[in-house]
Formats: sequence, structure tokens, C-alpha cells
Amino acid sequence: MNEIKKILPEDAVSNSDDELASHADTYWNSHHPTSEQRAKYVVYPSTTEDVSKIMVLCREHKVPVVPMNGASSLEGHFIQTRQGLVIDLSRMNKIKQLNRDDLDVVVQAGVAWEDLQEFLEPHNLMFGPDPGPGAQIGGMVATSCSGTNAFRYGTMKENVVNLTVVLADGTVIKTKQRARKSSAGYNLTGLFIGSEGTLGVITEATLKLHVKPLKQTIAVVPFNSIYDATSAVKDILEHGIQLDAMELMDGKMMECVNASGETEKVWTEKPTLFFKIGGASDTIVKELVKSVKEITGKHESLKFEFAKSDDEKTELWSARKVALWSSINYGRKVLDEPAAQLWTTDYAVPISKLPSVISETVKDIEDTGLRCTTVAHAGDANVHHFIVYTPEQREVAKQVVERMVKRALAAEGTCTGEHGIGYGKRDYLLWEVGQDTVDLMRKIKMGMDYYRILNPDKIFQVDPREKTEDH
Repeated sequence: MNEIKKILPEDAVSNSDDELASHADTYWNSHHPTSEQRAKYVVYPSTTEDVSKIMVLCREHKVPVVPMNGASSLEGHFIQTRQGLVIDLSRMNKIKQLNRDDLDVVVQAGVAWEDLQEFLEPHNLMFGPDPGPGAQIGGMVATSCSGTNAFRYGTMKENVVNLTVVLADGTVIKTKQRARKSSAGYNLTGLFIGSEGTLGVITEATLKLHVKPLKQTIAVVPFNSIYDATSAVKDILEHGIQLDAMELMDGKMMECVNASGETEKVWTEKPTLFFKIGGASDTIVKELVKSVKEITGKHESLKFEFAKSDDEKTELWSARKVALWSSINYGRKVLDEPAAQLWTTDYAVPISKLPSVISETVKDIEDTGLRCTTVAHAGDANVHHFIVYTPEQREVAKQVVERMVKRALAAEGTCTGEHGIGYGKRDYLLWEVGQDTVDLMRKIKMGMDYYRILNPDKIFQVDPREKTEDH
């Protein structure tokens, strides 16, 4: 550490208990570390050059490195299985260059997506992905996240032009130039998106931007059942109707939102679809609203509300924004257990399989007696279940999640649509793609990180023969 202290300012290196604890775990993680699984030091670089120098030293001394951005991930992405160093990129938070005419922007890894959206607002531009609060660009790239806007604007895979990455030996690469399309060589940008810090430390990104819709409204439509709601989603897609977002919240979730008191409106406690409907003119939006109303009506919708003012838009979308907090608070209240934990997990399936998979999964969870609420990015069939459980119910929750994943895979889906694999879903990745595919990933890892120092044991175990315990 003496060598690293020569590189960074004094306040950029820490081994205080508070710093180490805050970089080891969060309440949101579904998989929590043991007391020994924490870093020895946390360092805060300010430039790509800083990161490069740190990686040269870490490789020389074979020190494990966990890159960290925002700490909003859920699957134990920054558990310290090898007790090394955390490289916290939060001080690398500069928006370096806006290319307005080309609809892209160059940012450092520590830029928070909410800060980027605020910066773009005066330019009538937006960045597509919108994950949980506090997420930063480097972590968003590393986990290939998305959010409520993915239906219209895509995931991180569709919104990254190029990356600056520091490799395990300190080499700095840029994956490609700024052109929107290129067939020059391997798709290295795609290789690092979703690599979860196991192949390199992402320090900068050029991101695609989108022009904000000139007109937009919000529609809220409750149904008698999840099956009716998801069938309406399937019908809307089959009609080729282009919407800005299409979200689902189940009846339990609507009940939680009402009980939380976090919104002024009292909601119908039934499975509910939330739509963002945008277009270039009021006429276009009006026609889209009419089409959505007609289709949802065919699937036994209970009513159809849409916003006629900015205040109404904010009100109608508010339930979706407070879903997570409402689930936690209500679950603790019902269980009368302050120590109640939250298992937030996701999967995605082909659209045609959404009605049956989500209905069967909700029934399975309810049959165990666990408290659960459900939201889904319905437009791309990416489902999230918020399972609240006491410490004594941990094993029951784990078994429910395993059945959930198996059900999604049986429907030709994936064990994660946007959360990533991390530490918690390594076995599920093996179920999904098979041993040969995971072995190929391991070969790529070994080719780029021979000493296996970059975020060890995430996505897959560094040593497949090693016995580990699920924490």
C-alpha cells in the first residue's frame, strides 16, 4: 500500500472500519458476505492514469481488485472473496464532452445516471437506461443494466458506443471510435458490457443519447388478474404499437403502495399496467392512447386513466417510482420484524411465455407463506419479485428463487434480465448456458487476467473445483 499511497492523495486511500464496511455490503444485496469477506483497503482514483498505475502494482503483487461504482447492485457483485483492494471510481464523475449533433456524450465511470439526465435536460436529450437510484455509469455498463425505458430505448448493450478500459496489467485500451456502426475487428465493447469487472476496470464511456418525446402522457390500467394484464401486453406488442414504457405491478404491490402513504392517490389494489405513451404531436399521442384503451378493454381492464396535465403525469407514475420502498416498509410492518430481509431478484422470458410464468411464480411464492410483491418491465418480459423474509425463512426464500429460475429457463428465458450474475447467480448461469459455455468464459478471463485478480469469483468461480458456501 505504500506504493499506492505515492500515487494517490492521502484522502484517497482508506482502511477505516466504516469505509471497509460500506464497501462490503448493502441491505439490497440478496447475498451477503461473511465478516471476513471485506477489503483490506479502499482507494479512490481520479483519472484513468491513476487506475492504470494501481493495476500495475496490484498485478505485480497479485493483489485482488474489486472495481466499484454506486454499490446499487443486488447479486453480491462486490463481495470480497479474496480480501484485496476496492477501487471506488465515484470520484471519476466528470461529464467530459457532449456531442449534441451526434447524439452522444463522453463520461467518466463515476457519473450517476440521474446527474447525467439532469445535465441533458436543457438540451431536450435523455439517456435511455434508468436503473435504481444511485447507479453510476461504470457499474451500469459492467452489469448491462436497463430499467423502465428499455422497452423503447434498449439496455446498456444498445446504448454504449465505446469504452475506455484498464486491463489487469495496467494497459489502457479504447474499444472503438465514436462512429455509430463499425465492423472493424472483434466487438470488444460488447465483451466488457456485462463482464462485471472481471475483465477490466471501465473508466470512461461514450453513450448514445435520445431526443426526448415532444409529447407524452401516462396511462394506468388495472385488471382482475395478472394473466389478463400480461395477455394485454402480448396483444399490444402483436399490434406493433410503439410505446415509451410498459410496466406491470401486481395487486400486492398496489396494496403496499396504498399502505405506505407515499402517494396521494389511492390505487385500485389489482394487477395494474402503467404506460408511457409518447409521440411527435398531440394527435399521435391521442391515437396511441385510443389504441391502448381498445386493446386493454378486450382483456377485461377495470378502468382506464390517462394524464391530461404534467401534475397528473407525475401522480400517475408515482406508484411505480415508490414500489421498492413500499414493499420493504410494508413487509416489515406485516411481519413485525425490523430485521426482515429483502430478496430482490429478476428473470426474463419470451413475451409469449410471460402470462403463464409470472402467474405460476406468484402462486408458488404465495403458497410458501412468504410476503412478495411483483413488478415487471412488461414490454420486454423482464420480471422482478421483491420477497420479504425473516432470517429464519432464508432457506425457504432460496428454494423459491431456485424454482423461479428453473421455471424461467424451462420457458427458454434467462436467470437475469438486468441484475447480472455476480456471486449469487453463478449456479443459475451454469444451468442456463451449460458447462462448455462457462468454460469458454473462464478461458477468456484467464487470457486477459492470468493471475485472476479482477473481481474474483464473480459470474463463475475462478477455480471450479473449489468448495464454497452460499452466504
